[in-house]
Amino acid sequence: MTFYIPKFNELIAPANWESVEFISDLHLCESQPKTFLAWKRYMESTTASALFILGDLFEAWIGDDVVRTGINAQSDDLIFEEQCAQVLQAVGQRLDLYVMHGNRDFLIGNRLMQHCHATLLNDPTVLIFQGQRTVLSHGDQLCLSDTQYLKFRSVVRRPEWIHEQLSKPITVRRELARQMRLQSEQAHNISGVSLQNSYQFDVDASAATDWLVATQAKTLIHGHTHQPQNHILPTQQNPDLLRIVLSDWDLDKKDKKAEVLRWQNQEFKRIAWQ
Repeated sequence: MTFYIPKFNELIAPANWESVEFISDLHLCESQPKTFLAWKRYMESTTASALFILGDLFEAWIGDDVVRTGINAQSDDLIFEEQCAQVLQAVGQRLDLYVMHGNRDFLIGNRLMQHCHATLLNDPTVLIFQGQRTVLSHGDQLCLSDTQYLKFRSVVRRPEWIHEQLSKPITVRRELARQMRLQSEQAHNISGVSLQNSYQFDVDASAATDWLVATQAKTLIHGHTHQPQNHILPTQQNPDLLRIVLSDWDLDKKDKKAEVLRWQNQEFKRIAWQ
């Protein structure tokens, strides 16, 4: 099967970066308060030089205009999205913050990024840090077996589709997002698969290898699959290619899970967060 190799943007880390951290798939929403509070504590305490959020920070993002600008940061009437933006803004003021679209929050735009002092990162991007080239991605593009989703993705990522959705009133968009979440929950209940373990499609190893070879990188870091693990992708020319899958975050259910990936001194380390 011929796999399309996308255009890769490159990000060269400034010389003053000492460490970087990666998180993804927090799926923040009002119904998951423990996850939100854990994320907030992490964001307030991280000592990394830069933080990369590789997609699905939010369970659903209906448009940047849900965040009011110019309001008092101490206001008691902040809606959930504004509380999240406030956390992002605080961390964006003290370290380099990068956000990548996921399959749930691809309507994040430059307005939110400017408000939060963050940079919207193309998917995929090659990060050059400490002499190493590493591919960063949300990971959904590499799940080649999930053909139904990839067809859906090709439609909803079109600029005209996005423009049409963002032209709808906020109340309409919020209701559409609610209905989509409800349909997803019902589908998983019928199939007997829990939402926590609902990602049945994994990244295609050959496609991941193709990305690394094309970019002359040794490591791919991604989320999306909710299957945190390290995978060796051996080839004859490159026997030590590595695919690192980030953890999703869920502290509101029985099987609690939250993890940060830290890159420092040319070493990757997983850190459990509670």
